[in-house]
Amino acid sequence: MPLLHSKKPEHDYTLKNRKEAQLYRDIFPYSKIGRVLFDNVMVMPSPADPMFITDTTFRDGQQARPPYTAKQITAIFEMLHDLGGRSGLIRASEFFMYSEKDRQAIEMCRGKDYKYPKVTGWIRANLNDLKLAKSMAFDEVGLLTSVSDYHIYLKLGWDRKEAFDNYVKLAAQALEWGISPRCHFEDVTRADIHGFCLPLAEKLMSMSKDAGLPVKIRLCDTMGFGVPYVGAALPRSVPRLVEAFVNEAGVPGENLEWHGHNDFHKVLVNGVTAWLYGCGGVNGTLLGFGERTGNTPLEGLVMEYISLTGNDEAANTRIITDIARYFSTELDYRIPDNYPFAGKEFNATSAGVHVDGLTKNEEIYNIFDTNLILGRPVPINITDKSGRAGVAYWINQELDLKEDRKVNKSHPSVGKIYDRILAAYEKGRATSFSSKEMLSLTRRYMPELFISDFTRLKKIAGDLAAELLLRLAAEFQISEKKEETYPWMTQTVHEYPFIQYLYLTDTKGFLAAAAITDPAYKERYDALPIGFDFSQRQWFIQPMRDGKLHVSDLQQSHFTDKLILTVSTAVTDDQDNIIGVIGADIQLEELLKQADLLEKDDDDL
Repeated sequence: MPLLHSKKPEHDYTLKNRKEAQLYRDIFPYSKIGRVLFDNVMVMPSPADPMFITDTTFRDGQQARPPYTAKQITAIFEMLHDLGGRSGLIRASEFFMYSEKDRQAIEMCRGKDYKYPKVTGWIRANLNDLKLAKSMAFDEVGLLTSVSDYHIYLKLGWDRKEAFDNYVKLAAQALEWGISPRCHFEDVTRADIHGFCLPLAEKLMSMSKDAGLPVKIRLCDTMGFGVPYVGAALPRSVPRLVEAFVNEAGVPGENLEWHGHNDFHKVLVNGVTAWLYGCGGVNGTLLGFGERTGNTPLEGLVMEYISLTGNDEAANTRIITDIARYFSTELDYRIPDNYPFAGKEFNATSAGVHVDGLTKNEEIYNIFDTNLILGRPVPINITDKSGRAGVAYWINQELDLKEDRKVNKSHPSVGKIYDRILAAYEKGRATSFSSKEMLSLTRRYMPELFISDFTRLKKIAGDLAAELLLRLAAEFQISEKKEETYPWMTQTVHEYPFIQYLYLTDTKGFLAAAAITDPAYKERYDALPIGFDFSQRQWFIQPMRDGKLHVSDLQQSHFTDKLILTVSTAVTDDQDNIIGVIGADIQLEELLKQADLLEKDDDDL
């Protein structure tokens, strides 16, 4: 049976107000690297039950990268659910709620109707923000409650009593409105634990009991000063911090979270240490995104949870590979090749002797069956011992070639690549070829395997036009009236000047309305009057045949002599019957000039 632990504080802590900030200069001298003090007070591990993960990818994580669109947030939220939400391991995800895009994303994620991750909010510690959370029907919201004197005195300009009273007042209002406050004890590893933090925590627990609603506390290691070492002193000791809040302030482990930053490379070990000493939740982000050096990587927490509990069913770890692929392709984020679990070469090695071992038995140097657990085969790093077969295997795997495009060892270009590799080793090279080097060689000798710039631009144009044309197609109905009925067409080509010509036909292919970008070409386009017959054009035939988006090959415009792509799609009525076709000639040169527009939020399109 487990040992009994006292959950009651041995004595009441009282607020110690100060005239001046307590900055702990013996620990944080600022002009020198911070010190870790030991007082040899040791606490026994008491693992939290349950242990769980909370997510801040869309809050803290979004502060370290370009903002996600509402559509991207929803896609990532679905992957969080598939990764660990089904089991409840990933219990909650927090969101900003200030912009229209934030609110749209919240509603889209709520619309998934997942039990986990639960959609929660985050606000600053003021009444107006709390009113916003109430108006959006949140039943749990994070409150920024800074607890170190660095924040209270130097940033907010308060003393401890003012901070205490303000936080308590706001938490009381939240409880009165039926909202469980999650108080983020910001900068707790530089705070006076017994003189401010524990008195505030005790007060919040008393309020929670009176209101019959949970009050949660998140311990925020804002500067990454926390340490996992046995015998380390407060306020930097993670074991001592968790033990103090659970056993002295009476905070239930299930209502306590740890939120770390990686300034000193301890973010994952500190989070796991918090679990082991009784903190139920550890807060993290996908791929460790977060302010400065980042937060606890959520995928790392998933792996540690399984290692600690043996519960393989708690997470679908193969989703980590899907997440990495999404960030790489859809978000154009360059994940470092050696990044654990997600980098393309995380389970590879550059040492030739190790590669030899892998070819004999991958278990010698692979951390686990990455193909089974992550859907990631062991990549082969190329050396002079790889042979033509190894080069061909690498190309097929790295480029993910379909069966009909795969190359074999007899391919002449594979031989040329291998000859270059052998020549390098003859000159004294000792390490294997990196993925970057192999891609460079493959691109040089086998350019046909890579997407051309024109193909890439065609995809970009198609993706953009799909969003734009499908929206436009939904906003109008075919009319027998003249062009003036469609003022949105003129407005559209004005907003998107890479659209050279925008046009609308009925189901027989007769032109119903059109707009051009450059008036200088108006006379030329007069050759296409209202009623002109486009029924034999492929851009009309294809959407009428299958109702799908159609993107033409690159061609030269008959009217402007510019290189264009023609993009078209069907227009449908409320019963999904095709009632016409809308098309656009996309001018390649203008598209390149306005490349930044392609990266904007799709809400702006």
